[in-house]
Amino acid sequence: MKQELTAKEEEAMNIFWEHGPQFVKAMLDFYQEPKPHFNTLSTVVRTLEEKGYVGHTVVGGSYQYFAVVTAEQYHKKTLSSVISRYFRGSYVNAISALVKEEDISIDELKSLIEQVEKGNPSN
Repeated sequence: MKQELTAKEEEAMNIFWEHGPQFVKAMLDFYQEPKPHFNTLSTVVRTLEEKGYVGHTVVGGSYQYFAVVTAEQYHKKTLSSVISRYFRGSYVNAISALVKEEDISIDELKSLIEQVEKGNPSN
């Protein structure tokens, strides 16, 4: 994972993460109108490959692309980048900002602390 993804690149990656390996033409079925042009989507997918997010296999003369980075790996890297960039690398500052903006209540914060203490923060 060399670089951050654009919104269009993330949208394509979500297709790979949710639906597995894909041919570019088949990926168009997962887009709502207005669908991107085939050439545009093909460029996005090739850029993802250059950035190290997808790979490909040759199937019948066509390229079938697949994710080489999991959604979890990407989300962790993205979160770390946001914490570093906007909160001086401090997760405490990030949580404090969420509490101050009331995006998370004190009760939710207490519940999160209990979950972490029990070793199960994903509930």
